[in-house]
Amino acid sequence: MTEPAPLARQLTWWALAFPATLFAALAVHSLYLLDWIHVLSGALWTGADLFMGFILGPVLRRLEPSARTAVITYLVPRTLLFFPMISLTASMAGWFLAVKLGFLAHGSPLRPWVIFALAMVLVMTLIGLGILLPNSFRIWRELGRPAPNRERIVRLNGINLRLAGLQGLMQVTIILVMAHFVF
Repeated sequence: MTEPAPLARQLTWWALAFPATLFAALAVHSLYLLDWIHVLSGALWTGADLFMGFILGPVLRRLEPSARTAVITYLVPRTLLFFPMISLTASMAGWFLAVKLGFLAHGSPLRPWVIFALAMVLVMTLIGLGILLPNSFRIWRELGRPAPNRERIVRLNGINLRLAGLQGLMQVTIILVMAHFVF
């Protein structure tokens, strides 16, 4: 097995464009740009989680451990920056939108829906930053060892794929909640 390339070379640096766009939207007070980055980052986050959990997960489970490890070797470094950036951008943009549009104001009929969505985001953030991201770093470190423990890599990645699917379902629930905002 070839040794993984240095992490800095593999990280998906363009993912930093998401928080940069969020900060630009806040700096120029553009509700349109704020809404756009919220929808874009939320759609990418949800789509990526659903893809990882319900498409890639079952495919990887059917591969031999060596093939699984090869896919994980390529995938993990590229998601280390991408997932935190899109998830935090979507969440922060949603918060700023809720505040700017008055959805969190006392007496707003949408306030309970926003609080429910925020609670779901809090759970997803705890899962993402408390389990998924540390597991991804563990996988990446294991891949860099002279004799990586394939069983550990596969086990940690399996946990991450199942949690990504759970997060995708939670995100779909949040989208259902957001449908109330339109009406």
